[in-house]
Formats: sequence, structure tokens, C-alpha cells
Amino acid sequence: MLKQSLQLKLGQSLTMTPQLQQAIRLLQMPTLELQAHLAEVLETNVMLEQEEPEAAEAVDFELGAHFTAAAPPTEEAGFTEPVEVEVVDQPWADRAGTGSDSGRAEDDEDRPRDLADERGESLREHLLGQLTLLGLSESDLEVAAALVDAIDDDGYLTETFAEVALDLAHHGPFGAALHDEEEIERVLLLVQKLDPVGIGARDLIECLQLQLAALAPATQGLGLARRIVDHHLKLLAHRDLGPLRRALEVEGLQGEEAAADDETLVAAVALVRACHPKPGSLISALRPEYIVPDAMVRRTARGWSVELNGRTLPRLRVNNEYAGLIGQGAGGGGHALLRSQLQEARWLLKSLEIRHDTLLKVARAIVERQSEFLAQGEEHMKPMILKDIAAAIGMHESTVSRVTSGKYLHTPRGVFELRYFFSSQVEGDNGAGTSSTAIRAKIRRLITDESAGEPLSDGTLAELLSAQGIPVARRTVAKYREAIGIASSAERKRDGSR
Repeated sequence: MLKQSLQLKLGQSLTMTPQLQQAIRLLQMPTLELQAHLAEVLETNVMLEQEEPEAAEAVDFELGAHFTAAAPPTEEAGFTEPVEVEVVDQPWADRAGTGSDSGRAEDDEDRPRDLADERGESLREHLLGQLTLLGLSESDLEVAAALVDAIDDDGYLTETFAEVALDLAHHGPFGAALHDEEEIERVLLLVQKLDPVGIGARDLIECLQLQLAALAPATQGLGLARRIVDHHLKLLAHRDLGPLRRALEVEGLQGEEAAADDETLVAAVALVRACHPKPGSLISALRPEYIVPDAMVRRTARGWSVELNGRTLPRLRVNNEYAGLIGQGAGGGGHALLRSQLQEARWLLKSLEIRHDTLLKVARAIVERQSEFLAQGEEHMKPMILKDIAAAIGMHESTVSRVTSGKYLHTPRGVFELRYFFSSQVEGDNGAGTSSTAIRAKIRRLITDESAGEPLSDGTLAELLSAQGIPVARRTVAKYREAIGIASSAERKRDGSR
């Protein structure tokens, strides 16, 4: 027989209130996504308003310009001592203040314009638009359109004439009999005259030759440049022009190019290197995405200063005029809606304040641990994991993970995602660990300084690193080398590249 009874039990549990859910959601939002969210909230909540530029503190609008003017770090002897990381005082009183849209609009004229087509045309649309202006016959226009369809995003023809003819036979109104390979080749010569120069080539050599053919015949070194492209393109990978000069002398060139004097050779090499190996990439429907840093670090007399970017988000505040209406009148459904929106507005501002403070704490903790990287470069990056930062700021690792994902830090050495500063470590002979980022940087430096005729093998690189107190296996060196896009020693020796 079952018996009912009452029992007392102590325990802890976390209740995910709407406010907490909102704070977590805003914490992990990248800047662009948060901007879109705040714009949507501004349209739906009358209790929120955006501050006018003149009402905002001038210091926040000057952060970007003031920071970018900072001089790059120098390796001062005294800077090896522990440095102080300060946080610029940025009160978040009744607003989400980190910038304004109107403030960004004032700088539109000073921004560098991207080189992509402003109309958002694809390469195919760009080429087809030019074909309509050539006055081609209906048959030639059909062949030209088929050739354009066979050109990839880099600008190269990816199908053979036989494959193009087969496509026309299946889809064209005139049939395969009217489009033999000779006719397709003739039309291809017309397509190759379109913009950008070099389009429709079947390989790199033809692409470069098309671009050289567009130059004036009297251009210095043009003839030699064509010969280099036809026969000695691989020798351009050498930093030293000696192998290329010797190869040209062996051929016994006649006329102006016979001597292959330094001036002519240098001019010819410059012409080839000025050509674009992927002309199709110059026309893109995709506009470049600019990274807007969430926080900035600059050097001061006392060490490093960390501050949030004052231009990433609109500055919000509660609309006091509407808030004052709630206390007037007898109430009703309208006032209930206003009270609800006022509460939501206050929650949002509080959540944004938490986001800003947490981001600032994380950025400061990262800078404290990676000050040597900021002063001296990648080889001095320290190993660091999420747990280290979580312990330093007294928060959970999941919170640190949310903050560092999709957030960027502007430093004198460039703009980096916060996650970039985290890396695993390799235990050294002296018990100290070296970060994987530092090891990759050391490998890159060793390969850069190697002799072109005797490139360092992975085994040799492992021995050199071990001599520096970083014991790594050959396969680990190979993994790191491949991760930074450097070819093997055999390939570097063959191609003369690094």
C-alpha cells in the first residue's frame, strides 16, 4: 500500500529567466548581428531611442582615430618587466553606448572604396553585357554565350571546344553542324578581347600572353616578357634573376634582347609580375566584408590600455518622455503596453551593459597574458586556453567561449579574432610551455632565412627547434608547415619558392 508523505530537500538550480536568456543571446552575438537586432528593437519598442551624435561623449567617437595613430611597439629593454593593463573608463549609464550610425555616416567619404562591381554584377553578367555591344551575328552570339558559361570565376575556360560544341548541340537552336571547333575557336578570340584583359584563357601562359598583348608594342621589355612567359615562367619564382638571365643567354637571343641587360630584364620581369593570374576575380558580385573590431588595445606610458570600440553600436537610452506618460492618467491597456516595453527596454540596456563589461574583462585578461606578443610578435605568443581566462575573470568557460567567438581586437600588430590568442602548448625541456602559434612563427622564420639552394627539411627544422628548447617531432613540424601553407623542402628546392 502506497503512503503519501512530505519531505524537505535542499538543492541548487539555475532558472533561465527571460532576462538571463537575453543576456546570453546578446553576449554571443557578433557585432553585425547585434547591430541588426538593435535596429529591429528600435523600430518596435517606443521606449527606446537612439542618442543624437552631439549628445554622445566625444571621447567615444575619437577612440578609433586616436588608436590607429598609435606607433607600433618597439623592443625596449625595460618593457620586458611586468606591464600594467588599464581599462579606459567608459560608463554605460542608461545606454548601450558604443557609437552611432550617424557618426559612421560622416566618415563615408573617407572610407576606401572596394574594387568590386558596385552594381553587384557577376562575371557572367559582366561578359554577356559586353557581348551585346559587339554586333555579333545570332549564331556567333550563341557560341560566345556558351563560351562565357564555360568560364570559371577565375576567368579561365574550363571546357574543350568539343565539349562546348556538344553543349550547343543539346541546348542551342542551330544544332551542332553549324558550330565546329574552328568556329568556336574564332569566337573565343572575340571573347578574349572582353574586359577584364586575360579572360577566356585556357591556361596561365595564355592568360599572361593576352595581358601582355594588350600593352603598347613600344613598351620596354615587352618582347622579352613574352619569351619569359612562354619558356621560363617557373624561373620567376627565384628571387635572384641569375638563373633566368643564364637561361636566356643559353638560347642565344638575337637583336635588342640578345644582351638581356639588367634594365631590360628587370622591365620584362616587372611586366610579367604586373599581370593578374586570375583576371576573373577582378569582377565579383560579392562585396568585401570589412571587420569592425569590438575592442582596441594601445600602448601607453604604463603598459597597455584596453578600451571598447566607440563606433560599433548605436547608443540607446530610455525615452523619458514616453516613460513619464505611464505615471499619468488612469491606466488602461495602452499604459500596460508601455509598462511592458519600458521593462523590456531596461532589460535590454542592462544586458548590453553586461555584454560590454564582460567583453572588456576578457579582452583585458587576454592582453595581460599576451603582452609579449603585442610587443615582440608571434614567436612570443604564450600558450593559453579558455580555462585560463575563465579563472582570471571568475566566470565559466562557456561564457568566455561566447565572448571570444566572432569578436575582434584591434592591436598595433593588426586585427585579430579573440580566439586567435588561444593555442595549445608544447612542453619544453625547461618545463615551460611554448604555444603552437609561436612554433608556427618560428618555423616560418627558419624557412624564410634558409638557403634557396639547400632548403631545410622537416627533420632539420625539428632539430633546430629542439636546440631552442622546443622538442617537437618531425611529423608535428610537417603538420604546422602545411597549416601555414609552406611547401615541402623538395618542392621548395625544385620551384625556388618558400
